[in-house]
Amino acid sequence: MILRAALHWPGLIGLGIMFVAALAAIASGSDSASTPAAEQVAWKAISAPALLDDIKTLSSDEFGGRAPATQGEKLTVDFLVSRFKSLGLAPGNPDGTYVQNVPLVGIKADPSAELEFSKPSATPEGGMGKSTTMHLRFGPDFVAWTKRVEPEVTLNAPLVFVGYGVVAPEYHWDDYKDVDVRGKVLVMLINDPQIPDPNDPTRLDPKMFKGRAMTYYGRWTYKFEIAAAKGAAGALIVHETGPAGYPWEVVEGSSSPEQFSLLSPDKGHSRCAVEGWITEQKARALISDAGRDFDALHKAALSPDFKPVPLGMNASVTLHNTIRDIESHNVVAKLEGSDPKLKDQYVIYTAHWDHLGVGNPVNGDNIYHGAVDNASGVAGLLELAKAFTEAQPGPRRSILFLSVTAEEKGLLGSQYYSEHPLYPLRDTLGEINMDGLNVHGLTRDLTVIGLGNSTLDDYVRQVAAEQSRTVRPDPEPEKGFYFRSDHFNFAKQGVPALDPDSGVDYIGRPEGWGLKMLDEFTANDYHKPSDKVKPDWDLRGAVQDLQLYFSVGYRVADAEKFPEWGADSEFRAKREEMLKSGGK
Repeated sequence: MILRAALHWPGLIGLGIMFVAALAAIASGSDSASTPAAEQVAWKAISAPALLDDIKTLSSDEFGGRAPATQGEKLTVDFLVSRFKSLGLAPGNPDGTYVQNVPLVGIKADPSAELEFSKPSATPEGGMGKSTTMHLRFGPDFVAWTKRVEPEVTLNAPLVFVGYGVVAPEYHWDDYKDVDVRGKVLVMLINDPQIPDPNDPTRLDPKMFKGRAMTYYGRWTYKFEIAAAKGAAGALIVHETGPAGYPWEVVEGSSSPEQFSLLSPDKGHSRCAVEGWITEQKARALISDAGRDFDALHKAALSPDFKPVPLGMNASVTLHNTIRDIESHNVVAKLEGSDPKLKDQYVIYTAHWDHLGVGNPVNGDNIYHGAVDNASGVAGLLELAKAFTEAQPGPRRSILFLSVTAEEKGLLGSQYYSEHPLYPLRDTLGEINMDGLNVHGLTRDLTVIGLGNSTLDDYVRQVAAEQSRTVRPDPEPEKGFYFRSDHFNFAKQGVPALDPDSGVDYIGRPEGWGLKMLDEFTANDYHKPSDKVKPDWDLRGAVQDLQLYFSVGYRVADAEKFPEWGADSEFRAKREEMLKSGGK
């Protein structure tokens, strides 16, 4: 999970004096009168106590934070395989197993590394030396890694400020302006440019980078990709808590010394030698030592006329790496479709099983339990699997229940599946992802991240309307949630992917309480050991949401036509090409 909750959907019945009775029906798992009988039976199989038991198991001390390539992975995979077997689900891998092997490489940099910023200076002999201005400590001041499979990587190169580091032809935006940055270390601002509306400077221009909503250009993964494409030796992103949507501790915790990647034929040499982040405080000091003003450069970067600014300083760091090959695992089970003509087509539900494992202790606890993120989503996946086994008749098409590895390492398990699908993606109708369930109670609404992306949203609206709930877009579009969980890898390959989130209008709570809960989770529990089961959890909301997940997937699996991307979606062309050419 990269700072979010998941897909949630409920059931309310009637109007007027029936409203209170309807809430009681939802709380007890009862069904809506307008919901088909097969779905009503399945809804009743979804249980809050069962959810809680599974979340407690997965987030327990015994499971050790569920990091890939640890005893926690073995326990988690064994637990999931056992549960899928007990439900009578078939192995999801055509080889007859419930796992898909995911080959990874782990590269662990020595955390004693220091990042040094220096200014060239003349020597008495008439040559050029350097005067050191700053030493940054690994962790408190910066984090860095390499994706190159090498025991030692050394960086010593000039620094260049490249604004947001974005090349976006559709917005006539190019932060590089054909300046040669090969061999340089690029300093970049987080997110994409936040351009004021020329007609109202208090708002953002909706025609530029989707206004408040983050585009893929704002993702840190894109910034490292474009830096590598430009031939840079290194790339450093300046962390700012507000635009990022999470504090520095999240960067420090998530960017632990060991970094995982999918094994690649070039062993990572297409990437920059060093990638990393620096704190805003240290970035300001760096820019000041370079004789520049951070705020002035920040403002200048909001202009399409911005050009890269050489800082007249060098960055140097040496990373001593411990390298290991890792075989991690996606876990996958299948419910075969009831229609012989359609059973070779699929709807996929996903939830990542991994979290951060054991790390730096906080208040004496060094296990990053990941109860919400994402033991709750995995528990929800199991409840959905149970519900589908109860549905009579079963869905016409097959359902895959896919729990992926290494989401916290960069969405690697879902990337591997999307690039090495067990079943052709052209035969995959859609994907529904769960990255954290609602643990705070019943809501009158539900959120769809990227609302309007595809016709999957039509199914959401239909079921929500039956249950007297409203559908709303992401209340925090600037945080780029659509690019931050496993559904995104399916979208990149062209498969319509639904990224639902919990509602924010909680029944029995004051206005704004739901968003307050999101903010408190971000500040206090996200990617911290304190993400544990809490005594005040109310899983009626999770049950309500899972019932809606079920109905959306069931109806997609029974529909006469495939879901489609919206006309202006950046993923539409990929899907049309896939279906036309009979691609993977």
